[in-house]
Amino acid sequence: MRILFILILGAFLPILTTAQDHEPHLIPKPNKITYGEGIFEIPYDIPVFATETFIGVSNLLSEYPGLNHLPVEVVKKIGKKHQRGIRLFPAESMDKIEPNDYKLQIDESGILIKANSSEAMVSGLYTLIQLGMLQEQSSRLPQLTIQDSPRFTYRGLHLDVSRHFMPMSFLKKYIDIMALYKFNYFHWHITDGAGWRLAINKYPALTQKAAWRTHTQWKDWWNNGRQYVEPGTPNASGGYYTQDQARELVAYAATKGITIIPEIEMPGHSEEVLAVYPELSCAGKPYAQGEFCIGNQETFTFLKNVLDEVIDIFPSHYIHIGGDEADKKHWKTCPKCQALKTEKGLKSEDELQSFAIQQMDEYLQSKGRKLIGWDEILEGGLTKGATVMSWRGEEGGIKAASMGHDVIMTPGGYLYFDSYQTDPRTQPEAIGGYLPLDKVYSYNPVPAKLEKDKAKHILGAQANLWTEYMPTHQHVEYMAFPRALALAEINWTNQENRSWLDFKKRLQSHYKLLQQLDVNYYRPSFNVVSQVTFQHDKLSNTVSLTSEQLHPNIFYTTDGSTPNSHSTPYTNPIELTTTATIKAASFLDSAQVSPVETIRLDIHKAIGKKVHYNSPWEGYPAQKELTLTNGTYGGLSYHDQQWQGFTRNLDVYVDFERREEIKSVGMRFMQIPGPGVYFPGEMRVLVSDNGKNYREVGVIVNHESVQDPILKFRTFEVILEKPQMARYVKVIATNPMRGYLFTDEVIIY
Repeated sequence: MRILFILILGAFLPILTTAQDHEPHLIPKPNKITYGEGIFEIPYDIPVFATETFIGVSNLLSEYPGLNHLPVEVVKKIGKKHQRGIRLFPAESMDKIEPNDYKLQIDESGILIKANSSEAMVSGLYTLIQLGMLQEQSSRLPQLTIQDSPRFTYRGLHLDVSRHFMPMSFLKKYIDIMALYKFNYFHWHITDGAGWRLAINKYPALTQKAAWRTHTQWKDWWNNGRQYVEPGTPNASGGYYTQDQARELVAYAATKGITIIPEIEMPGHSEEVLAVYPELSCAGKPYAQGEFCIGNQETFTFLKNVLDEVIDIFPSHYIHIGGDEADKKHWKTCPKCQALKTEKGLKSEDELQSFAIQQMDEYLQSKGRKLIGWDEILEGGLTKGATVMSWRGEEGGIKAASMGHDVIMTPGGYLYFDSYQTDPRTQPEAIGGYLPLDKVYSYNPVPAKLEKDKAKHILGAQANLWTEYMPTHQHVEYMAFPRALALAEINWTNQENRSWLDFKKRLQSHYKLLQQLDVNYYRPSFNVVSQVTFQHDKLSNTVSLTSEQLHPNIFYTTDGSTPNSHSTPYTNPIELTTTATIKAASFLDSAQVSPVETIRLDIHKAIGKKVHYNSPWEGYPAQKELTLTNGTYGGLSYHDQQWQGFTRNLDVYVDFERREEIKSVGMRFMQIPGPGVYFPGEMRVLVSDNGKNYREVGVIVNHESVQDPILKFRTFEVILEKPQMARYVKVIATNPMRGYLFTDEVIIY
């Protein structure tokens, strides 16, 4: 490790730059930073000091670029000789450092980090390490003082290793990156239906069989029998971690200030267990269900025995038990479950699940641990000490916090990193959804609807990486980063200190850092992204164009022609009051570096007209009755409040209130088979003068394959052979796949 060189010979090495020129692009952004003047060199001969309190974490200094060889001197009493150098010292009362704060000072005396705890010192050390990594020369540091503390105590990242097994080497790398960005909890999802990944001495069959399956890819396994096999069979795919390996990872993470929380799924998502131990299911046979039999006392014996070994490996105060998505239908017909329900006076299967959760909670509390579960554990009641992870939006978290439970916010719409991060049509297959970086960054873990006195129960936020569609660790990296950096700042930096534009600017420096760390991160796209705002009073569209680049260079046309580098450069939002087609693309010099983005603007007859529903929407109301004639198209996600969802046939009609000339009728639909969203089988258009007697004017039949997993949009448009006069226009779209039909606008000319 090099040592800080103090510039006292100013005549020989003049300061030519200001502090602002060297503003560090740290992520997460410190909450308070003060700049000094000048730059400091780090040579080899200045000592490193640490008090006994911090000697254990002082080894992290070896992660500073080029500083891996200096001995650390233990300081029992701070004296004059310790006034220069690199120093890790405890805070004193005069420092006015709060319990979770650290203070990093770089000045003419060297580098000084002060804190009240090892956890806070680790945060200070990683600020220093990141600062060095971001410099052009890591030996040259700007003078500054940072006094900083986290907004939230829980700053988490999750990883599912059940769907796809991940090697230990990658798990350590994952933890390395987490530590650099000040995460402090790694939620390790080690059991689920796709594979049991932790050796349990009392139940060796769990890893002898349930850790191995017939297909490498989760999707292939899911669609082809979902069978488990013995290791050594030709098609066996999977793996598991020994207890020694798990302990090694726990210890490794602890040195970096990260606690590993294990998740052992119960009572659902346990197909792999019940394939090996079918007597613990209601059916009593393998491959029949994924939920434990709650009425069987052996279920609790098994789970407690497993947890005993888990607790012995993982010192985490928290133990995660899942508790989500249990299919309760087997319990309704199981004599054992129904007998228990009667014995305990339980009124529903929700209360039966609650009984099981409470049994495990009480057991964990008896061992000095605390239960965490997904928000379904609220169903039927919850014991006092349990902590809730809110994933189905924020409502579960609001409810739990209002009841006095601690909450970790992890809503799918903002923090499920298995969602697409850019246009799904350009990406490897994912589970669905659309979660770009700016949407992640926009999240505030304290819900606006939560009463202020309950906000103390929001411990922080966590992003989840479910790996159904991430078969390799490189793919995990691609989905996690840089979105995890946005979450790092959400969890650490005070809300009032956060700015998307500032974060995006600082992020540019971290792409280089991620490259140095050999992270297969998602590269910012040149693709043009459009945002259209329809102004109903003016019947005009305002179109904004951007890309994920810091300084996009976009050219566009409004006449439907293909843009080139001589087309109109985009500088300000485009306002149009007529139907038009904008085409835009990004360029580097004269080279086009993105596909052409086509934006259709329709100022059509049906805008503002009343829509009547013969079959109602379900689950996705969007803007309710205003959705289909509000002049606004939906975006890449059916969660954007513009796509209206139907699970039956769509059957709506528009009332013009007087007869109008009708030339064409269209509706735009979305298809993405993964989450069950399909184009209609056919779309029929009918018109009427009186709203009772309709005449059909056209049919569009869909021949699109439902096997293609790629997101698609299609406007089904009926163009009348001859214009017709009518007051009412009806559209019927069939739903033969019995999934969701999503549509955003009835377009009538």
